[in-house]
Amino acid sequence: MTANTYPAARLDRKRAALLLVDHQVGLLLGVHDHDQEELRRNVLALAKIAKAQDLPVIVTTSADEGANGRLLPELQALLPGVRVVRRPGEIDAFDNAEFEAAVRATGRDQLIVAGISTDVCVAFAALSGVAKGYQVHAVLDASGTWNALASQAAALRMQAAGVVLNSTVAVAAELLHDWREQGGAELAGIFAEHALPFYGSLVSFVASQPEPAGV
Repeated sequence: MTANTYPAARLDRKRAALLLVDHQVGLLLGVHDHDQEELRRNVLALAKIAKAQDLPVIVTTSADEGANGRLLPELQALLPGVRVVRRPGEIDAFDNAEFEAAVRATGRDQLIVAGISTDVCVAFAALSGVAKGYQVHAVLDASGTWNALASQAAALRMQAAGVVLNSTVAVAAELLHDWREQGGAELAGIFAEHALPFYGSLVSFVASQPEPAGV
């Protein structure tokens, strides 16, 4: 069994931290490998999942006073107490000393990474994280890039280096482990609002059913 196989790589709320890299309004406009609105919904879901599971969250932006634009305002509103590491020029977030120190200060050994773009900001941070000894999960549906080919190349490169490729819903489920645990009820609402729109109908249907009669 290798370090990035399940269950060795199974996410744990006591070991994981969330890294959000360059979810900026200007960069989002350039995403064309999948739906921009889906990406936006998924990164908001990740932020809410992290709060529900008490995960440390580190947010970083690149040249946010220029064309890349500011951090998504909805994301900023969800994470009012989180310090944003504003990188003046470093492309790989781990090349920024403040960012690396913030990650190290979490004391966590599992990193959940999402960002724009998948083939640059996500891939470079994920590859550096693995090289530094972290177990890294790249959340592909909360990340995006300029075309599908670039996304596929990034996924292959990360996977070859030992990065676990993951999705928003799978990350949430791995962290939760059991619907009866901390955050289970809240997670159903997050799915319904953001990651799985059909889930709202499912929850409403279940809630509308009569309680089973006593025996």
